[in-house]
This record gives sequence, structure tokens and C-alpha cells, in this order.
Amino acid sequence: MARHFLTGEELSREELGALLDRAVELKAGRAEGEGGDSLRGRSIALIFERPSTRTRVSFEVGVAELGATSLVLRGDELQLSRGESMSDTGRVLSRYVHGIVVRAGSQEVVEGLAAEATVPVINGLTPVHHPCQALADLLTLRERFGDLEGLKLAYVGDGNNVARSLALIGGVAGVEVRVASPAGYQLEPGPAALDTMDPREAVDGADAVYTDVWVSMGDETDAEKRRAELAPYRVDTELLAHAADRAIVLHCLPAHPGEEITEDVLYGDRSAVFDQAENRLHAQKALLEMLVE
Repeated sequence: MARHFLTGEELSREELGALLDRAVELKAGRAEGEGGDSLRGRSIALIFERPSTRTRVSFEVGVAELGATSLVLRGDELQLSRGESMSDTGRVLSRYVHGIVVRAGSQEVVEGLAAEATVPVINGLTPVHHPCQALADLLTLRERFGDLEGLKLAYVGDGNNVARSLALIGGVAGVEVRVASPAGYQLEPGPAALDTMDPREAVDGADAVYTDVWVSMGDETDAEKRRAELAPYRVDTELLAHAADRAIVLHCLPAHPGEEITEDVLYGDRSAVFDQAENRLHAQKALLEMLVE
């Protein structure tokens, strides 16, 4: 039976640790010019309903470096645009490929695909979950601090898919994820170790301070309202001063300097955002190896 990766909760702590171990090995091997053929002869479908930079490039390059073949498919290039169900798409693609990565406009689309696919389905991003990003985030934290157990990560801003995945998968890894959001932007109770409306409370003593854009795809209609309500949650030097002295700054990108984060913090000495972006590649290669047979 195929094993899917839809929310990140599918992995145990031991499996997550093994995946990160493998990601470290793959990253080191790539730096030394070593290739890989662990998925040679396999084909991976990459479905994108939304525009993408990091997700598309990291998966397409990762598939190639593992020796497999990728098929990049946009929603308007499939019969989905003419009314074919995602369930039937899953049934058909399972006869052709060995795995499916999908970046979709709804969690229901990904779950519908996984319900009928007989090959692994990986959630590349939905408005509800972004588990692949969380894997890269944990890899980045591990590189900077070693052991993940007991680390404190503060997420400040919109309680969105990134915040939810950080809280869920970070909890599996033993990371204390605190989320600070204004009323109306908070996560549902449960995933985060701390839910607060006070960004200073979340950041106090944190090892990492994380933020994301205030206006994501689909939020454009109330963009100015969102900017006004989230403005007190900007990550700047004043807020960062409440974190631990060793704290790093994280952002899943793309960033809007001057909105959710100031330019000096985004590009400053404590920023690890481009390490995060790179680590999408290595973490996802390890994930593909774990799931694709």
C-alpha cells in the first residue's frame, strides 16, 4: 500500500530523524560532486495548480539528481481543466508513474488524489499545510544547533499553512513551536506549544524567529486590511532583541522586505533564509527516497 505525505504527521519521530540524517548525507554528497541513482528508472509526476519557484525547482532538480524522470504538469494541461475528477487522475497517473507531488489550491484536492492513487502522493503545498517546507526548516535548525529536542521556535504573523506545518512537524521533532498572531489570524487550538497575540511573548528566549508574507495567493482581495492588522507583528531588530543571543531568522520566501520583515533582518548576519531555501532540495530528496519504491 502506498504511503503518502500530506500533513507531515505521517512520520514518527524516529522516521523524521532518519529522514533528516539522510538529507544531511545527500547534501554532503552533492557538495562533493557525488551523484545518485537511488530512484533510477522511476518517474515522478509534479502537478502545479499554482505558480511556484522553490517547490518546482527543488523537486525537479531533486528528482533528476536521484536518477529519476520528472513530468511537470500544470492544472490547465491535464483533463482536470475539462472536469475529470482528481480521483480518476490519481487512478490513471498511478499506472504511469511511481510517485506524485502536487501543489494545489485546496487540501481536498490533494486528499482526493491520495485517496485513489496507488503510488505515494506528496503535498507540495496547499492553503492548509506546507509539510515539505517544515522538513527544510528542521534541517536548517539541525545544521545550526545540532539536536532539535528542546529548541524554541517563534513564528510571528499570519497563522497560515506554514505556521501549522511548523507546529505539527516541529512537535514531532521535539521543537517547542510558539505562534503569535492577531485575532482572526490565529491557528486552531492544539498544534502549537504556545498560542499568543503578543509577539514578544512568543519570541522571548527563542532560538529561531520565523515569519511569512502577510498576503498569500488567494488573500489579495483584503490585502490592505491584512497589512494593517499584521503590522504590529513585523520582525525587526527590536523584536529580535527579545530572542536568544544565538537566535537565527527564518522565512520560507518569497519575502516582502518592509512588510513582514525588515530588510536589515532579512539580509543580516542572523538570517538563515537562503539555507532554508536550499534545504528544500536535500530534505525532499530524502523524502522521495523514503516513500518511492
